[in-house]
Amino acid sequence: MFVDYYETLEISPNANSETIERIFRYFAMRYHPDNRETGNESRFSEIVEAHNTLRDPVKRAQYDILYREHLGLRHELTDGARDGGGLERDAAIQANLLSLLYVRRRRDVNNAGIGDDELERLSGCPREHLEFHLWYLKAKGFIGRTENGTFAITVEGIDHAGSKQARDRPDATRLLDHAD
Repeated sequence: MFVDYYETLEISPNANSETIERIFRYFAMRYHPDNRETGNESRFSEIVEAHNTLRDPVKRAQYDILYREHLGLRHELTDGARDGGGLERDAAIQANLLSLLYVRRRRDVNNAGIGDDELERLSGCPREHLEFHLWYLKAKGFIGRTENGTFAITVEGIDHAGSKQARDRPDATRLLDHAD
């Protein structure tokens, strides 16, 4: 796991060596385990680790490469969170997976599973993305693993797929309104 040493020391990535030393001394005194009022051994260890890396020019240069990569990943995650279409796409993929598994269950109730490779092919979703959706649907109880290791829709999954489909079809709602 990546640790942001700049955040640990509460300094800018552009901080010079004097600033790093000054801030380190301040935090070291504050969090040193011998300090009865504010001592914190865990926080002290984090500060020492950050200081030892950032004070050495070679270690800092190596760390800064990792830092920039991590910063790029954070920007990707932030951009992905801002993209409102991401949730809608995920919901569509999950609905598609449930539909595929529903049809399979309807065709053969005793052999209702679909394997990972076939799900990838049928859904058009790459394996690395499919893993998230399968995890989610499994955690919600909508799908499960069969005895032979394939995925199959559960009763909860069928109920969920049916209720979602009814809500998404305005004509179905109108039919229900006229049935009374």
